[in-house]
Amino acid sequence: MSAGEALPPLREVIARHGLAARHSLGQHFLLDLNLTGRIARAAGHLSQGTTIEIGPGPGGLTRALLAHGAVKVVAVERDERCLPALAEIAAAYPGRLEVVAGDALGVDAGRLGERPRRIVANLPYNVATPLLLGWLAAPERFERLVLMFQREVADRLTAGPRSKDYGRLAVAAQWRWQVRRLFDIAPRAFTPPPKVTSSLVELVPRPQPLARAEPALLEKVAAAAFGQRRKMLRQSLRGLTPDPGRLLAAAGIGETRRAEELSIAEFAALAEALRLGLIGPRPTGPRASP
Repeated sequence: MSAGEALPPLREVIARHGLAARHSLGQHFLLDLNLTGRIARAAGHLSQGTTIEIGPGPGGLTRALLAHGAVKVVAVERDERCLPALAEIAAAYPGRLEVVAGDALGVDAGRLGERPRRIVANLPYNVATPLLLGWLAAPERFERLVLMFQREVADRLTAGPRSKDYGRLAVAAQWRWQVRRLFDIAPRAFTPPPKVTSSLVELVPRPQPLARAEPALLEKVAAAAFGQRRKMLRQSLRGLTPDPGRLLAAAGIGETRRAEELSIAEFAALAEALRLGLIGPRPTGPRASP
């Protein structure tokens, strides 16, 4: 009998430990063994380094990752009710599961365990985006991210220019990561069922960013442009400079274009123009004689 087969069924574990999902924690447990196995397989080879799971709950995906050959899983869980259930899994897989009790928002996942690190998680809905933004800023720390989101977040992550979902999140993600939607999961697969469909998304760090830019300036430009996405850039970028026309000219971008029309490389060009200080007002009046 394998270690996984020796563990009791998840529904029995949930009943025994009183692990009713809590809305305040954004919990929706995934108990379908076929789906947890599919997610674990999507994470690739797990025989080296560390597989990090955020919000394992009773451990459905945790079991699948270990059964799929994860040599080391570090699970971060803030719900103390779930810790005994996770301890049972750790006992079944000696030395392969480490449980970190705490809030993932306060844990530096990029320092957990040994390289290569990957995060594989059915993220709690209420903290999914803040967690992701922190990881996106440190692509050098991770081999890949395989994450479950609400489908609307997945739409925003994978969106391209000229689509309604294209915005700051797409720019932040796709600038330094290759982003791919793997598959959708219907609400009925979860306990309790959420009100929305979920999507599994894979993010793999690019060898180099799509274009040169400083992260803080790229975010600043994207925030200004998409903050007034219906307006032309000559209007929406006024918060960055009193002369948006000069900034746009320096980046080679037309003044009448809108944020949703720009490629990520063009956003990076605007960020570079800001970095180089090409934002001052145009000279006025007659030129001084030499």
